Amino acid sequence: MTDAAFEAAVERYADMLFRLAYSYLKSRADAEDVMQETLLKLYTERTDFDSPEHERYWVVRVAVNECKRLLRSPWRRRNRPLEEAPETAVLDTPAQTELFQQVMLLPPKYRAAVYLHYYEGYAVREVAALMGANPSTVQTWLMRARGQLKTNLKEAESL
Repeated sequence: MTDAAFEAAVERYADMLFRLAYSYLKSRADAEDVMQETLLKLYTERTDFDSPEHERYWVVRVAVNECKRLLRSPWRRRNRPLEEAPETAVLDTPAQTELFQQVMLLPPKYRAAVYLHYYEGYAVREVAALMGANPSTVQTWLMRARGQLKTNLKEAESL
């Protein structure tokens, strides 16, 4: 990959990769690491992609795999962050902030499925392929995530 093509790819994918990794890992530093590792793999990849969609699919798939690898690492399982307070994004309205906080409380597979489906616009089949799961499994994850979000938001509203 040429330097100019790589710079264009970084412009196209960096924000999306960071948001995907952050939704998976809930850590700014880990999300940046995954983004950088994914872009490094893209830079060193020697195969030619058939289309921009093929390249985007490849990039998302590598990022999901990197997130899973990081979550499985023994270091991550044994250690806790120094600051237990979650990092939060700045959003426009209180409703968006509350929804974001509730999404971040979901288990990692639910968070990733919600992000890819609702924020990146992937179809259920595409999310399934990206996450290495069956489409029916992804539909179940999305249904359970919506149910948990609905319950949690109603509880928060009643307080």
